[in-house]
Amino acid sequence: MNGQILLQGWTIIPTPQTMQHKAGIALLPMCGRINEARTVGDDRHILAAQLIDDIRAATGLEWDIATGDRWPGFITLTILDNPHAHPSGSYTLDVTPDGVTVAGVDFEGVRNGVQTLRQLIRQCGAALPLLHIEDRPAFETRGYYLDVTRGRVPTLDWLKHWADKLCLYKYNQLQLYVEHTFRFDGMSETWRGSSPLAPRDILDLDDYCAERGIELVPSVSTFGHLYMALRTRSLRDLGEFPETADEPFGFIDRMRHHTLNISDERAFTLSCRLIDDYLQLFRSDKFNICADETFDLGRGRSKTFAEEIGVAAMYVDYVTRLCRHLEAQGKQPMMWGDIALEHPEILERLPEAVTLLNWQYDPQVTDEKVRTVAQSGATQIVCPAVWCWNALLPRIDDAGNNITRMARYGTQYQAAGMLVTDWGDLGHVNDPRMAIPGMIIGAQESWNPGRIPDETDMLRRISRLEYHDASGELLDILARASHAACFQWNHLITWLELDDGRGGVNTGVLQTIPGLLPENERPDDVIRALQDGSRAPSLVESRRMLLRYLKHHISLGETADHLLQTSARRISAITATAGPRIAGNAAAFRVAIEGQRLLNRVGLQLASDVGVIDSLQSSAASQHDDTARLAEALEIWMEAYAAQWSTLSRDSELRRLQDTVWELTDYLRFQSV
Repeated sequence: MNGQILLQGWTIIPTPQTMQHKAGIALLPMCGRINEARTVGDDRHILAAQLIDDIRAATGLEWDIATGDRWPGFITLTILDNPHAHPSGSYTLDVTPDGVTVAGVDFEGVRNGVQTLRQLIRQCGAALPLLHIEDRPAFETRGYYLDVTRGRVPTLDWLKHWADKLCLYKYNQLQLYVEHTFRFDGMSETWRGSSPLAPRDILDLDDYCAERGIELVPSVSTFGHLYMALRTRSLRDLGEFPETADEPFGFIDRMRHHTLNISDERAFTLSCRLIDDYLQLFRSDKFNICADETFDLGRGRSKTFAEEIGVAAMYVDYVTRLCRHLEAQGKQPMMWGDIALEHPEILERLPEAVTLLNWQYDPQVTDEKVRTVAQSGATQIVCPAVWCWNALLPRIDDAGNNITRMARYGTQYQAAGMLVTDWGDLGHVNDPRMAIPGMIIGAQESWNPGRIPDETDMLRRISRLEYHDASGELLDILARASHAACFQWNHLITWLELDDGRGGVNTGVLQTIPGLLPENERPDDVIRALQDGSRAPSLVESRRMLLRYLKHHISLGETADHLLQTSARRISAITATAGPRIAGNAAAFRVAIEGQRLLNRVGLQLASDVGVIDSLQSSAASQHDDTARLAEALEIWMEAYAAQWSTLSRDSELRRLQDTVWELTDYLRFQSV
């Protein structure tokens, strides 16, 4: 049935649990009406308005909305007669020649049925296939976690656009990751210059999401990952290592340290202040305290305390206090599960009410850690990733493998839901639109896991539905293009930040080099050199070591360039026929591919300059011209990138990304002199 549907040119994502497709079509009337029952609970008739917007876009026809039994409509939205016989979110959809009926067990069920109908209208216009669908979600919670703090703060308009897209694919929860990018009163030193979100933004977005069946759950760092806060004059004394607060900003350093010194009672006061101020802006009864990657715990100011009771006890006591603080206010605490899994004794001591967000991002992840949490009796939500961070192009293959495995384990061990994560490490260079394929795969797997095991089939479906690509090839092309990323954004950041700002080596960055490649790809000779503690390498030696480490990938740059150029041409041809709806995506694809082409050239140039690969075949004068042209091309590209940034995001840290590229282009020009 599924293959037959694709041949007919339409698909539904997520795939319904059961669907009967009959011969014939239902033709939408020219002057139609949607009757939405009051019992649906959609006071402003948002669901009916969504359908009207899609009917107008697909057919040019204008429809009406009504309610009550005296105003029949060709499309009826209603509640099932026996709603308690089905799980929340369930619905039926009937498309007949005489009309269309969406019936749900509750508001969420009707919402889910409406999204299925919208997808059909977008693909079929006024001529709908005759169908009977009975559908329900596999996971009650189907969430999306969006980083809005590590470089990119989206505009409110774009956040609403994203909520619309999450709604279309039946997500029912959204969390925004915040460290410093919120305007907390009395903390301007922390958020200044970051284009922070304000209370009004949250109130507006919370209303917008709720009307579309999405719970906006507050999430803020309250323990670790407080880099910007613990660099301020006011708060640095609360960190484990306040003496590092004046070190130069580093994208990599921001990811590694900056944990509260919880032996100081003022730390708990700060954590509670963040929680109490933020939670009042949300209608949700949940709160995510994060509490992940507390790398410095017990190593600095609190070392004596850690020696007395142990790091695990310190951690669990602190998060328990935070959870109890939330429970006293009627809130359900959530937190990341990585530290508890590193110290399994923590699992036995956590409050029963806490939900562990079990993040596992390895594309070949096993069920070990999901099973461990399940055996402990703790409630968990499995958390895979869209795999866009640190790069211009999305790793769609890795996202697909990671998401499908985690969905399978979540089902097997009865997880409470799935939360698909979208991170922006190292400045959030990744355009948010690059996460769309991973987001849709997550929608499929959190609703009906394992139903579409073939990745090619899944990408074909997404290409047709989301990008209006009749060929179904677009995402396969994009996925193949990502394989041509030989010298990536995180490689460039590592190369630049090996410089400690004084001409020496940043040893913290040097230690991160092994993590740039999977274990089976790490060259042994470079690993031994990195582990050699007999003497500290110079900056030149360290950078050469990095390029040697990446040599195999960098050397593929010239071959990869052909693939990237071909991909750009093919994607441009496809998007040109897809209509104006995806013009923004087309621009994002073009900018990302061109940026990766330039990064590959940068890798080749840097490796050639230090003899890691054979010198580029040209005269000295020609090499000078080539290097100068590369620098200019990067600067022109950054202008195009910045223009795309401004269509989605506030200024936030765009200037840091620009400075990064300009530091590189200045270096290239200096080297060519």
